[in-house]
Amino acid sequence: MSEINLDVSGMTCGSCVKHVTNALKPLEGVQDVSVDLATGKVKVTRATEKADDLIAALIEDGYPAQLDTGGTTHAKQGGGCGGGCKCS
Repeated sequence: MSEINLDVSGMTCGSCVKHVTNALKPLEGVQDVSVDLATGKVKVTRATEKADDLIAALIEDGYPAQLDTGGTTHAKQGGGCGGGCKCS
């Protein structure tokens, strides 16, 4: 199993966490998705090291994402949800 860490922008609430999880879980080989709303970090455990489909799925759902290169964490961004949920 591989662990892939992503930086994901636009998550502001629990509904966003659900959107992100639901976007990633159905992808091939994904075993587990762990979302840290406070830092915008997402950890994916999957059978391969492939990450481009994970990033594409998140972007398609409205959550800009990139590989986490181990840099500093960023605070969650305001301005509403990227996934179209009804948070305020």
